[in-house]
Amino acid sequence: MKDQNLNYIKAKRRVEKEKGFYTHLIIYFLVNTVLTVVKVWGDFNSWDSFVDAFLTINVLSSWTIWGVFLILHFVSYKFGTKWEERKIEEYMKKELSNDSH
Repeated sequence: MKDQNLNYIKAKRRVEKEKGFYTHLIIYFLVNTVLTVVKVWGDFNSWDSFVDAFLTINVLSSWTIWGVFLILHFVSYKFGTKWEERKIEEYMKKELSNDSH
């Protein structure tokens, strides 16, 4: 029963972290799309001017800087979880060995 509860808690934490990452990803695309449209809208006379306006540091900086943080979020969500699980198991084993003495 104790293992079942622990597995449920672990699974729930993994789902919450995954949900957090996907929420971050959706917000990233929505906000950056709106910002890009607002920044480029005034310079939109032709397709060439759109491309020139889109490829400015003013537009690309928000995509790039926020993108770096999104990548870091992904790495922590995907690979940090395994480290957390190992540490939890390590501490649980230590607690169990202390309880048995």
